[in-house]
Amino acid sequence: MHETFTPAGPARPSAAEANEAIRHLVETRVDGEWPSEAYEFLLAEWAEASRTEVSPAH
Repeated sequence: MHETFTPAGPARPSAAEANEAIRHLVETRVDGEWPSEAYEFLLAEWAEASRTEVSPAH
């Protein structure tokens, strides 16, 4: 029997929340260093939220 996995952690952010986090990360970076791991994580969160928030066309 197949069981659906339910994450035990906090809920994923909305696309708007993830987008705001990305903006904050870019605007507050220090010493011109690009935070690639954090950016990639937030971008993946934004992409997932964007997919789930968009309803399919009928």
